[in-house]
Amino acid sequence: MSDMSFKGFLRPDGKVGVRNHVLIVPTIVCANHVSERIAEEVRGAVALEHPLGCGQIGADFEQTVRTLGGMGANPNAGAVLLVSLGCEEVPVDSLRKSISLCKKPVETIVIQELGGTSAAVRKGVQVARALAGKIRGARRERFPISRLTVGLECGGSDATSGIAANPVVGWVADRVVSLGGSVVLSETTEMIGAEHILARRCRSKGVARKLLDFVYSVEQGAIAMGVDIRGAQPGPGNMAGGISTIEEKSLGCVYKAGTSAIEDVLSYGSQIEGKGLFVMDTPGQDVESVSGMLAGGCTIVLFTTGRGTPTGSPIAPVVKITGNPHTWATMKENIDFDASPLFTHGAPLPRLGDALLRVLLRTASGRKTRSEVLGHVEFAITRCGPTI
Repeated sequence: MSDMSFKGFLRPDGKVGVRNHVLIVPTIVCANHVSERIAEEVRGAVALEHPLGCGQIGADFEQTVRTLGGMGANPNAGAVLLVSLGCEEVPVDSLRKSISLCKKPVETIVIQELGGTSAAVRKGVQVARALAGKIRGARRERFPISRLTVGLECGGSDATSGIAANPVVGWVADRVVSLGGSVVLSETTEMIGAEHILARRCRSKGVARKLLDFVYSVEQGAIAMGVDIRGAQPGPGNMAGGISTIEEKSLGCVYKAGTSAIEDVLSYGSQIEGKGLFVMDTPGQDVESVSGMLAGGCTIVLFTTGRGTPTGSPIAPVVKITGNPHTWATMKENIDFDASPLFTHGAPLPRLGDALLRVLLRTASGRKTRSEVLGHVEFAITRCGPTI
């Protein structure tokens, strides 16, 4: 494959997006309805519904603010409208300032100041349409693959995930890294039992220690609740699909990261700085994991699924890959790429990897994924504390 480029949107801060959304961000659950109604009225707008923004403290609260800010800063958002209730804990002004550092248009409306739902919707539609007008003239330009930041995810895994889909994604991950791009492996829960393999690939002992600490923290968190983590991992669907232990699931999961050295290990939703392969501390819950990577700056996601998982994202294309020929046949509506020929027909890994890389670049250039066509916009922020 000779052409390793894609067509994306150059943002004022120098980053490159693969979509051009007006992002409507409710800063609290109470603003979800208004945000959704605004998005419904404005072409190119998407709402970021979530159940948080109040009753949170400490690291849990900080993580919510960091994630909302990271989503607003994502290069796939050309402009942002923050929808505030007016009495929430989320610091709306500082959130706006942090997103504004990306030099993109950012506006705010406050429901209580506008007099309630209907007035806020009217004002929000007016503001969002003006924002859409500001970014409507953006045109795609050609960029090398080194300007992509790719998130890696798996959900609804079965035995074919580790046998076919994940190795093919790992081949693509290595190619992206070798060409100067960035790749992020997620799901700390699904590293348990394989963490020592990943630790050997870390650039330094300090990075390896961070990785091992994150895995240990997940294990201890389960123990503190009096739970054996193996009660949730692997899940019933995983076991029905032929995965017998959490270690087996983890060994399949880490295939997605290929063979490159790990540059750094990041907290949930933290900004991805630099190039190469990174690991982000996210849960095994697919939607929360993808949201963390997007908040960190990923602009496109490669998502493997053996059993079939339809979820998508409000702001980024999620490319679904399966290694299961039955899933490809029965859930083709939700799947973008069939990796099963790796073991059903002995297709060479480089050939399938090259084909998936072409899908990745075409998708980055604007071709819609199945989840985008079907309207999947799932978003969730992981919690690390109780509601107060």
